[in-house]
Amino acid sequence: MPRGGHGDLRLSDGRRLRSPPGAVTRPTPARVRQSVFNLLQEQVAGTRWLDLFSGSGVMACEALLHGAAHVTAVERHGRAAAVTRHNLELVCHPPQTFTLHRREVLAWLRAWKHSAEPRQPFALIYADPPYNGGLHGPMATAIPAAGVLAPTGLLLLECTSRQPPATLPGWRLGSRHRYGGTTVLVLQQAVDNA
Repeated sequence: MPRGGHGDLRLSDGRRLRSPPGAVTRPTPARVRQSVFNLLQEQVAGTRWLDLFSGSGVMACEALLHGAAHVTAVERHGRAAAVTRHNLELVCHPPQTFTLHRREVLAWLRAWKHSAEPRQPFALIYADPPYNGGLHGPMATAIPAAGVLAPTGLLLLECTSRQPPATLPGWRLGSRHRYGGTTVLVLQQAVDNA
C-alpha cells in the first residue's frame, strides 16, 4: 500500500525514529514489536542480532534497547539504509556495536558464506521480506546454507497473516503469533541442518 510516510515511529522507550519516505518499506507495527520482545524476554541481552530487510531499522533498534551486544542490519534500498544508519546511531551506545550493509539480502547471505574473514553466527535473526515478494522460501533456504544462524538460534520470520508460508524445508516451527494482518513465525533449524 502506498505510504507518503509512516506516521509516528517510536521505540518502546518513547524515542522517536525516522521513517523512510514513500512505499519502499513497511515498518513493523509497535504492537508486533512489543510482542516479539516480550516473547524473547531475556534471550536478546548480550547476543548478536541480524536484521534482514531492515527498512527503518526499528527492529534492530529495539534489539539494542533490549541489550543486544551487536546488531547487523541488511537493507538494499539506499534511502532506507540511510534512515537505518541514523536510527541505529541514535540508539547504539558503547559497548554496543552495529554494522549496516546496503545490499540485497540473498546476495549478502551468499557473500557472508564465502567471506574469508572470521565470522560469528547470530543467535537471533529477524527477517521481514516484502510480503508479496516471493522471498520467504529462498531466504529460508539461504540462511542455513550460509551458516549465519547459530545451531540453537532462532529465526523470527514476519509475513502476512493472509498467506503465511505453508512449509519451509529445513525448519521446525516453534510457534506462530498472529497480530491482525501480520504473523510472526518463530523457527529453529531442523536437527539435520543444525
